[in-house]
Amino acid sequence: MLPATAKKFPLHPRHPERVCWGCDKYCPASDMACGNGSSRTQHPVEIFGEDWFEPAETDKRG
Repeated sequence: MLPATAKKFPLHPRHPERVCWGCDKYCPASDMACGNGSSRTQHPVEIFGEDWFEPAETDKRG
């Protein structure tokens, strides 16, 4: 039996506002089945912007 693998997490979904990103089910925002609270979990691109997955530049002061 093969181990279960998680779904691939999309870096730039087309309409992130339509989906709850709180678990691997990716339920529609209007019909959440997992019971993950009363509101949907936002995708990181909605919170941090388009470059959310890129490492942040650090301040290199000598």
